Amino acid sequence: MTVALVAGFMTLLDVSIVNVALPSIRDDLGLSSGGLQWVLSGYALTFGLLLVPAGRYGDARGRRDVFIAGLAVFVLASAAAGLATGALWLIIARLVQGAAAGVVSPQVSGLIQQLFEPEERGRPFGLFGATVGISSAVGPLLGGLLIQLLGASQGWRWIFFINVPIGVVAIILGRRWIPAAPARDSTPGSLDPAGVGLLGLGVLLLLLPLVEEREWHGPAKWLLTVASAVVLAGFVAWERRFERRGGTPVIDLSLFKVRSYGLGALIGAFYFAGFTTIFFIYTLYLQSGLHYSALLAGLSLTPFAVGSAVSAGLGGRVVNRYGHHLVVTGLSLVTIGLLATLVALHFVPGHHAGWAAALPLLVAGIGSGLVISPNQTLTLSEVPVGRAGSAGAVLQTGQRIGTALGIAVVGAVFFNRLASNGGSWSLALRTALLVTLAFVLIALTAAVTDVLTTRKSRDAPSPTLQESRP
Repeated sequence: MTVALVAGFMTLLDVSIVNVALPSIRDDLGLSSGGLQWVLSGYALTFGLLLVPAGRYGDARGRRDVFIAGLAVFVLASAAAGLATGALWLIIARLVQGAAAGVVSPQVSGLIQQLFEPEERGRPFGLFGATVGISSAVGPLLGGLLIQLLGASQGWRWIFFINVPIGVVAIILGRRWIPAAPARDSTPGSLDPAGVGLLGLGVLLLLLPLVEEREWHGPAKWLLTVASAVVLAGFVAWERRFERRGGTPVIDLSLFKVRSYGLGALIGAFYFAGFTTIFFIYTLYLQSGLHYSALLAGLSLTPFAVGSAVSAGLGGRVVNRYGHHLVVTGLSLVTIGLLATLVALHFVPGHHAGWAAALPLLVAGIGSGLVISPNQTLTLSEVPVGRAGSAGAVLQTGQRIGTALGIAVVGAVFFNRLASNGGSWSLALRTALLVTLAFVLIALTAAVTDVLTTRKSRDAPSPTLQESRP
């Protein structure tokens, strides 16, 4: 169990730890604004695309071996990222690293189910939830500390190198401690590689003109969004056909007929599109705009991460009591915190802006902890038990794709605003935060809709036996 948690911590840490290293990476490798976005969004995209098929493959072939194989690739990709000598090298390494993380992550939850009886799973799942929160809180601080101790040119490399010894130990101990489970037969078609390819291509075509907006001149690049819509429509058609033929699609579209699941997935995707971009643009602003050190930038992000980690534990305990109202409260606090951050950055410009935004970011972080875990619990609450694993994986896939799209959209606004206003980092940040706020408000609207429709269905007369769904 400890080995699985360490591996889960390591793969999730790489989501947040890289943010404080972005200015150092840019200066050392000469990355463009688009390159910086690919370092983050590429990892999130390949992470999300592999979650469902990797979870299914682990169920079929044995989770221990898939876990160890994914971890080995993650270690190699981390070493390659640390050795990168150019932008393309680093981006490819991050894509592979994200894909490996997508292989490892579903095996962690699968191993908990394999190693523990149903009545014993509460504690390990609680520890895994705490691991997610701690990784978010520790990431910016650890990244800043490494750069502070080792210097800008070597510190960012050790953000990746640190995964190598930890990963090697985890592989050795995993091989020794995790019992092998008998593999179950599975037809190759059940993995739906065509579905994964179509979904990945569709999202990639959508990301390209956003991420490369400043590098690719002319309006022709926006034709890729039309191509994206066509490919994604083809993906939906393929998934329906694949399921009719008896296969298990990468995304079970019938899940979205469950109202709470559809709205919860929408909340998760848009919220992740919003809140993960805060770390991206805020660290660039602090380090490149205000010339904060990487360590000080990491400390400035700590209020959000600590608030989120603390309230996540509370949210998990009270979600059954307060239900959908808890998610609405959390999103409202995030909205208030972001609005207060905008006000603080407007009235306290200059070097003290980071400290002025600390309390608003703490409020936003507390709200964030009341959103992510409770929303996942509520979203899965009406899903049949037999489809819970697939539903959870699809939910996480939407969150990762939301992260990739959010970074692309907010990053494009941020860098365009920076270029068009004579390099005003403060104005660029405030404009980009408004886009982040818009994503959060869409999630809040969906959450309020969920509360209202739940209340209406509860107040409606009970259906007769004939009207009830089987």
